[in-house]
Amino acid sequence: MLLQTIHSPEDLKKIPEKKLKILAQEMRNKIIEVVGHNGGHLASNLGVIELTIALHRIFNSPQDAIIWDVSHQSYPHKLLTGRYDIFSTLRTKNGMSGFTRISESPHDYFDAGHASSSISSALGLLASWKLQGRNDKVVAVIGDGALTGGMAYEGLNHAGQLAENLIVIVNDNQMSISPNTGSISRYLSHLTMSVYYQTLRYKIDRFVDKIPYFNRFLGKLIFRLKRGLKGLLLTNNLFIDLGFEYVGPLNGHDIEQMERTLQRVKKMRKPVVMHVVTKKGKGYSPAENDPASFHGVGAFNIMDGVMEKFDTLSFTEAFSRKIVALAEKDDKIVSITAAMSKGTGLDAFSRHFKDRFFDVGIAEEHAVTFAGGLAAGGLVPVVAIYSTFIQRSIDQIIEDIALQNRHVVLVFDRCGAVPSDGETHQGIFDISLLRPIPNMTILSIVSEADLGICLEWALHEAKGPVAIRWPKLTCPSELPVFAKDILVGRGLLLHSDEFAPAVSATLSSELERRKKKSVKKLLFVCTGSIYSEVRTAARSILLKGIPSDIFIVRFIKPFDESYFVSIARQYDYVVFVEDGVRIGGISEYLDVVLHKNAYTSLLQTKVFAFPDHFTTNGSRAQILEEAGLDPEYIANAVLLDIGKTDVRKNAKAK
Repeated sequence: MLLQTIHSPEDLKKIPEKKLKILAQEMRNKIIEVVGHNGGHLASNLGVIELTIALHRIFNSPQDAIIWDVSHQSYPHKLLTGRYDIFSTLRTKNGMSGFTRISESPHDYFDAGHASSSISSALGLLASWKLQGRNDKVVAVIGDGALTGGMAYEGLNHAGQLAENLIVIVNDNQMSISPNTGSISRYLSHLTMSVYYQTLRYKIDRFVDKIPYFNRFLGKLIFRLKRGLKGLLLTNNLFIDLGFEYVGPLNGHDIEQMERTLQRVKKMRKPVVMHVVTKKGKGYSPAENDPASFHGVGAFNIMDGVMEKFDTLSFTEAFSRKIVALAEKDDKIVSITAAMSKGTGLDAFSRHFKDRFFDVGIAEEHAVTFAGGLAAGGLVPVVAIYSTFIQRSIDQIIEDIALQNRHVVLVFDRCGAVPSDGETHQGIFDISLLRPIPNMTILSIVSEADLGICLEWALHEAKGPVAIRWPKLTCPSELPVFAKDILVGRGLLLHSDEFAPAVSATLSSELERRKKKSVKKLLFVCTGSIYSEVRTAARSILLKGIPSDIFIVRFIKPFDESYFVSIARQYDYVVFVEDGVRIGGISEYLDVVLHKNAYTSLLQTKVFAFPDHFTTNGSRAQILEEAGLDPEYIANAVLLDIGKTDVRKNAKAK
């Protein structure tokens, strides 16, 4: 097996050209095998295998830097840079990341995970090298989908003035996550059709290469001729206008053609854009036929591509159903996504209300400001974005939405712990980022019924900007309290006989029999996205003979402090559990609120939230365990505080 013999790019360069197609197939088989078992990004990786082989055969990584935008398509790169032996651990706890990671290999220059950053990172690295006298190449590989992000053009604009050793590979597959839309996609498609120039250019280059004496006069003449041809056949080429040499389009699955072109590009003394056309999902028919579904997948059957299905309803599906139902009754509701209609649950909306659905591409900042404009015109926009990606548009939320008090509904999927995708995709910062913003309302959802009530309130009764957050999780079983009407600033109080009736009844009987009136009463206070874990912890504590209730923070902001204090005064111990970072979160704030009240001077409190460090790979349960937010740890830590039991060995102290 060729792939097993490759421990570095130097080994790859020793493989005869005639065997490269065999190697490419071995890489496809390995990626399909591991992603089928572990889940991961499949279609994007299958599409760049030949490109990755060509890059590593022509350039000298890590002396030359290869930088992958987003880097979810870096699996082939990892297989060729000494990580074959650990590839089966992809996306598992303590295993190989699904993105480039500095800690994994010197061939990974950046910890990537969000789109449109590669050109800026590459340019900064190149400028640093230049100042230190290095003359190595930097290659940024960016997809056509990531080119919809404004940061990519900021980098291109700067690079055209500054970088002579920069090569930007535009991987054109007409896809980001959802199919690409907009002018950039059409522009690249136009360039893709301009093959006449490239054919003629190669003929000229081959002719010139055969001339034994290449003097300066002939060089200038050939250069001017090629520029003239570009002007004729590639009018209005954006990359040329920005100061780049444009090469392409090339067949991204033709290794020989790419190697030949990269050899020439490597010798150029100016920044170059190399346009490569690839097919997402190449070589695996289920992914080729449905690249959007096979962009990021869970485990699936390799033989037929059938993915695991679950009967339970996810929060994403619950939102999808509700937004369609509401939009059928109100034609002012419009929706916006940033290239993620399926992932955010807006694909059904897009089919039902084509004219009221906007996919802006990977451009979260634009999505938010665009929504502000829609609101100014009298519509009610719903912007659906993952929590991790909304971080990119905090300035727009402040300046273009909150400052002007625009009625925009922001819905955040993937809040809290996000399994398998590592540090860059955790949804743990949105609460701390949004809480300080004036005019902002923040809601935390606990169930399907709660989601429906809160979404309807946000659309029809709320004023100004509203953010609604939920986890990547299935909806819990419904309780009557979850369907309680909105009272602004107030949460949902669950007594133990509601969420654990059998345990609560047994406890009540035991307490009555023993006539113990000095037993401490405990109140859990949690955000909706971590209710399932808190319920499990509360049940464990009930079984130890301690009455425990749960208060779900429906309104993170505004928050009715007086109402909350009136509830908390009925308990001896209040435990806060939040699926966001502790610093700047709601739990730490409410802990202070309680201790400001004189009558709570004897009240015990404890805060559980994500600590001040980044989270690594793992399942949801593993991520929460690492953060000290799993049910067992919470229950044992609380019981230790009130003298009932010891915490488990080696648990992290809070």
